[in-house]
Amino acid sequence: MEKKDYSPLFTPFRIGSMEVKNRIVLSPMGQKAATPYGAKTECEAAYFEERARGGVGMIITGCVPLTEKTAPGGCEGTLESATLLPSYTDLVERVHRWGAKICLQLTPGLGRNGYPDEECTEPLVSSCVQPTFFRPDIMTREMSREEIKALLKQVQFAAGIAVDAGFDAIEVHAHAGYLIDQFMSSVFNHRTDEYGGNAENRTRFAREIVEAIREVVGPNMPILFRIALDHAWDGGRTFEESAELLEWLQQCSIDAFDVDAGSYERLDYIFPPSYQGPACMSYVCDFARQHISKPILNGGTHNPDTALELITSGKADFALIGRGLIADPYLPAKLQEGRREDVRPCLRCNEDCIGRIWNRRTKISCSVNVRAGEEGSFNITKTVSPKNVVIIGGGPAGLEAARVAALEGHKVSLYEKDGRLGGTARTIATASFKNFIRDLFDYYDVQIQKLGVEVHLDTEITADDPALAAADVIFISAGTEPVVPPIPGLDGKNVHSMLAVHKDHSLIHGDNIVICGGGESGCDGGYELALDYGKKVTIVEMAPMLDRDAMFINRNCIIAKMNSLGVRMMTSTKVIKIDESGVTTQKEDGSTEHLAADTVINALGMKPKTELVNAVKAKYATKTVVIGDSAKMGKIGTAVRSGFFAAMSLDRINLNS
Repeated sequence: MEKKDYSPLFTPFRIGSMEVKNRIVLSPMGQKAATPYGAKTECEAAYFEERARGGVGMIITGCVPLTEKTAPGGCEGTLESATLLPSYTDLVERVHRWGAKICLQLTPGLGRNGYPDEECTEPLVSSCVQPTFFRPDIMTREMSREEIKALLKQVQFAAGIAVDAGFDAIEVHAHAGYLIDQFMSSVFNHRTDEYGGNAENRTRFAREIVEAIREVVGPNMPILFRIALDHAWDGGRTFEESAELLEWLQQCSIDAFDVDAGSYERLDYIFPPSYQGPACMSYVCDFARQHISKPILNGGTHNPDTALELITSGKADFALIGRGLIADPYLPAKLQEGRREDVRPCLRCNEDCIGRIWNRRTKISCSVNVRAGEEGSFNITKTVSPKNVVIIGGGPAGLEAARVAALEGHKVSLYEKDGRLGGTARTIATASFKNFIRDLFDYYDVQIQKLGVEVHLDTEITADDPALAAADVIFISAGTEPVVPPIPGLDGKNVHSMLAVHKDHSLIHGDNIVICGGGESGCDGGYELALDYGKKVTIVEMAPMLDRDAMFINRNCIIAKMNSLGVRMMTSTKVIKIDESGVTTQKEDGSTEHLAADTVINALGMKPKTELVNAVKAKYATKTVVIGDSAKMGKIGTAVRSGFFAAMSLDRINLNS
């Protein structure tokens, strides 16, 4: 890995009267871990403390609503009662202990972005009457002047809580199409009173909120303002409109602007997947510098290198890192110590951070950092009874198990049949947009070497190997292989598995590529072939939806990107025959179509290899633990989690003691 000087990230900078020790800021992200009564929990305090301890300059909390009513369906706490103060004070002091600043981000409400209740007995309020985002068949109602005045009083009460709890700053959440954004944006604001119409009126609600906060916090506590300068969708707010808003916003008591892009109409900017690439919202900074005279913060999938580039360019004063600091809370400290190679990279997969919150309605975690959200309980400690641990399979499960077991002080030997570590997950990470996955396995290479794990590459172990007999514990994940359904012609010379194509791109002949199977592998492979190789791609999927197991934001993003590249996507369509000229498909109505293809790719799924697993279990049943895809087919995060838990359970309680 190229050695870089990251020292520009570790210069102090001021926002108003507040000096922040470095330029790395934890992005505001929800944990969905507060109590139903609005208080912050020990879980959240430990989460933020870990990142403060890791060297971040400032932490911005996830947006906290004034009341549960203003943000239905949330679980980020509230700011409506003084009884909440002890939990917020604890949070603040846990962060201050490590020299970091902490900023409370508050939102006056979600507006049309909220979740309507089932009976729709109480319509959501917004800037005006308009469809709600999640239920366009249900309309919002216009917020009245009286409600605005009442809300400003709630804002002041919340600001008082922030002051009493000891927060260093307050950030007003005015982006993502939430309530303030709905007032500021002409696409969402059709009012005809003093809160609608021109830019002065559309910013009035935001400016009144800022000034209400200023009345309470006084002149010295900084107020930040988070705004999307580009909604990034047709009809949404553009740079031109944002320039008019900024003229008025800078006239009120805002000390810094936190700038990015997107709204709920572009969730792939609110929660950018890997397809968006690194620093996907830094493009707004040139515009921001031209129109903003105050300090600028910028987020959007920054990693250490893009953060360094951002700060040295002078286009922004702080780099916000969100999921990167979920993946590795000690990212700042490692950079400052010259240990870039030890930074565990975020995959931008969205699966176990926002995916857990949106899909499973539970608290945050991380695909590559299982301790995220469990910092107070999932602690890796040195063992008092070291074991001889043998790991079969160097995929993500085996690598995580090896890392954790070695940290615990066990003797670890890892056997991998291929010539490098990483397994199938590393093999298929050939696309330009999968650099994060490649980075993860580079990280594991370094950690395994530093921790002294004994690695045996190009070694295909058997159940009779003496190493297994000598082991105290065996972890096994023996890998996967392509599913080969009984489709005529699937064994033809012009047909290759997606795995084989990733291993050897020279297998792809011609420009017309038909991919059989539209799951994540088929879609990622199809996008890669169109984007990186300029191929004409058709994806055939039997189900009514492509990439159906992907986190929905990721799915929507890649489908949009494939559409832009002209990838043909056929759903509810079977592959019934393959020959040397292409693929014959059949729709649900029985109609058929022949697709001309120079190369056909089998992306019809993978299955675990079971022969070695069964043999090892049969011989060493009491000391064998099956992990990774051999235990449960899943994604990288599933495998990492199984390896982590397996290693963490090596020291079980002695029930006979």
